[in-house]
Amino acid sequence: MMLKRGIPQWTSVSRQTIKTDAFKVYEVEKKKLKDTLKKVDRISLTTDLWRARPQKIEYMVLTGHFVDRDWKLQKRVLSFVHIPPPRKGKDIANCIFRCLKEWEIENKVFTVSVDNASANDSCIQIMKDTFSLTKRLVCGGKLFHVRCCAHIINIMVQHGLKQVKTIIKNVHDSVEYLNGSKARLKKFAELVQQFNLKERRLVLECKTRWNSTYDMLACAIKFKEVFSRLALEDNDYVYCPSADDWIKIEKLIKILKVFYCTTNIISGSEYPTSNLFLSEVYYIKKMLDSNADSPDVFVKDMVKNMKERFDKYWGECNLIMALGGLLDPRVKMKVVEITFPTMFASDKVRENINKVKDTLIELYDEYLNIYPPLVEEFGECGNGTSNVEEDDLYAMSRIIQVVRIGETSQPKKSEVELYFEEETFVVEGNSPNKFDVLQWWKERSSKYRILSKLAADILAVPITTVASEATFSAGSRVIDSYRASLLPETVQMLICVGDWCRSRYGVQRKNKSIEEDEPKEIILPIP
Repeated sequence: MMLKRGIPQWTSVSRQTIKTDAFKVYEVEKKKLKDTLKKVDRISLTTDLWRARPQKIEYMVLTGHFVDRDWKLQKRVLSFVHIPPPRKGKDIANCIFRCLKEWEIENKVFTVSVDNASANDSCIQIMKDTFSLTKRLVCGGKLFHVRCCAHIINIMVQHGLKQVKTIIKNVHDSVEYLNGSKARLKKFAELVQQFNLKERRLVLECKTRWNSTYDMLACAIKFKEVFSRLALEDNDYVYCPSADDWIKIEKLIKILKVFYCTTNIISGSEYPTSNLFLSEVYYIKKMLDSNADSPDVFVKDMVKNMKERFDKYWGECNLIMALGGLLDPRVKMKVVEITFPTMFASDKVRENINKVKDTLIELYDEYLNIYPPLVEEFGECGNGTSNVEEDDLYAMSRIIQVVRIGETSQPKKSEVELYFEEETFVVEGNSPNKFDVLQWWKERSSKYRILSKLAADILAVPITTVASEATFSAGSRVIDSYRASLLPETVQMLICVGDWCRSRYGVQRKNKSIEEDEPKEIILPIP
């Protein structure tokens, strides 16, 4: 009625018409993306599973990562499909194969990044076996399986936090107690003012996300005196951590901060290129080693638990991280020479360095076969004519041919050798965070014709599944309690076309979520 009054020409549109129009947009955008992917030689994948609570069914998302012809890092959601139980490794693998065939990219898969679920291990093994039969894997599949770095960090931290569960619970309950009443928050704010503190923010953690635990502790410790005063004045407040607990929290925060900073770097919304990961993991190992023999029993025991998980997942050389580091012109071989002595036992350092270098050479040789050098016609004469009929020109062309054959017979250095012989690149202004490694390779793609293609594929490999997990946040907005009856194919259309259109027009999605498991920020009222 309102629309009719304001716009007399307006006519109502049925939901079926809206759905049909939306699917038309989906098909148009899908065709455009298909055309884009035809121009891409290698694509790395991330995949993950997500349970839609309102629908009580699970979806699998598959995201493609690649460097386009303009040397820009790209990611696209390729599928968001319902995957019925039992969701074993073979079911996930079959689902991925169907998607690859639909997009006609089954011959272009470079790596697959997954978390450490057992079903994913069997899925990757099935895919690797299948691709090996058709000889589609580079380096015999050594680079194919990429474990999610963020998931490994999460496992390490959760393992280390076991011994402080009670302390963390007290802080959580303290913040929750304040948040349960406006009167309590007001009373707390008055105490904050009495202590002349400028901080006005508390965070209530999401218990499944350790980084929100860090946020909660880092905010709460600024008010430790205020919590202690509140415990004296409010008999109902029984969750206040002891003085000894606050000391342990301070020590815990120092350790968690290293993990927290690393997670922010590797899991940024604009996900980074793979040259950054090795140095981040190195600093985690360095921090663990420096605290492993701490005289403080609390710190020593916690770090011991974390080191166990570090050695389990990163005790062996991670080739993707190492190759990414090598292909950063600012560090080259120096990055493994600096990091490996800390990350591995002394008898394994040289072995792992050689392993990484040999893998790069092996990969380069494979790319050399894929992209052979341009063949020159030795019969060409100086003016560019290929069919020389004049006797004098013919004689000259024969001499030119002999000269060229002599030149090509001499051994030439490979692009890998030339790259390592060059001095490391110095970033002007000493601002490493602003260095665009892809732009560097783009500017030198004519000099390193093969190595630059290899570098683009390695640098585009995502070391985490964050890109796929971010899609679930969009999924929670599409499938809410009011739209729980949407068909899975409609959900896929909405998720995919939204992602494609945002990417096409450069629209950044805000990092807001309505999920129940998001950490909650609490701003103290002004007394």
